[in-house]
Amino acid sequence: MKTQVAIIGAGPAGMFLGHMLRKEGIDAIVIERRDRPYVEGRVRAGVLEQIAVDVMRDLGLADRLEREGLAHGGTNLSLDGEIFHIDMQKLTGGSTVTVYGQQEVMFDLFEAAEARGVQIVWNADNVALHGLDSGSPSVTWAENGVEKTLECDFVVGCDGFHGVSRQSIPADVLRTFERVYPFGWLGILADVPPCSHELIYANHERGFALASMRSLTRSRYYVQCGLDEKLEDWSDDRIWDEICLRLGPTAAANVVRGPSFEKSIAPLRSFVAEPMRWGRLFLAGDAAHIVPPTGAKGMNLAVSDVSFLRDALVEHYRQGSTAGIDHYSARALARVWKAERFSWWFTSITHRFPNMDGFDRRIQMAELDYIRGSESAQRVLAENYVGLPLK
Repeated sequence: MKTQVAIIGAGPAGMFLGHMLRKEGIDAIVIERRDRPYVEGRVRAGVLEQIAVDVMRDLGLADRLEREGLAHGGTNLSLDGEIFHIDMQKLTGGSTVTVYGQQEVMFDLFEAAEARGVQIVWNADNVALHGLDSGSPSVTWAENGVEKTLECDFVVGCDGFHGVSRQSIPADVLRTFERVYPFGWLGILADVPPCSHELIYANHERGFALASMRSLTRSRYYVQCGLDEKLEDWSDDRIWDEICLRLGPTAAANVVRGPSFEKSIAPLRSFVAEPMRWGRLFLAGDAAHIVPPTGAKGMNLAVSDVSFLRDALVEHYRQGSTAGIDHYSARALARVWKAERFSWWFTSITHRFPNMDGFDRRIQMAELDYIRGSESAQRVLAENYVGLPLK
């Protein structure tokens, strides 16, 4: 088998790139070790920056998003139950974000794939990358016990934090940077209307909470919890009680309780791998970087990565130039580190850390109070939240 670009992983980065390259007339095959229900069923992000929305429109995949997505012109911060609003649309000259779950995005990408000729290999076992530092790389995998080989010009690793792609870069080349947070997020999904028409990020003396949504009838809530917590210790009633306490009485008065149909605990980390290109291999999305979900940047960074890479590959195949390829890593990392900074900062001012003393708590409170009273501080938050421009 031969193709121009082998894409490892059918998550957001891999599928967006597959559609982008198909539109540009560049041959690509996506290789995924799981099946479609598994990939599509993963509960992940739910906030799209304008850049991601624009990409879906450009690819002709935004019909459902236009009907069902919830455009938000602002967001809310809460300090010990006192809520204040950030008017992002006003502060950024009209930019908004759109609430539309990653599961919905993946459904749209998969549904259009076959008709558009985006090729996907499912259930690929023992994926391995070869010849990445040569002019003729290849990918091998086992399919129903039979080994397959795909020859290609380039390999793009979109296979997540635990995938084979980043591990294929020599240890003396790869540099990694990591911050592991001493807490997780306990999240629930419930078919109840949201308590607010925009998100609420709450800093409470008992810890962080987030009131979010997936639609007008489906809510997503999170509370900060210890990494040693067990799901079986958190009944729905206990979770709802904790959500209401941390959000404060104003928001709690609008919380509609109901049975959860999904419940999980996710650890938080910040992670970046450099470089994002080695030889004929490129990294994109979670294969190269992880952000804590506080800033809602994970899937959005994947979209910006593959947008840069699409431009570089188009330039290579149409103009014979390697300039875009050679600058891909630096260009992508410049945006990645700004998103990492924002996500780290937003996490630091909204969460309770295990060894915080009275001084640390007062600094947090002063920071949030400063944001509440300063339009300039709100503008910085808003510009980062809606997404920095592609450069």
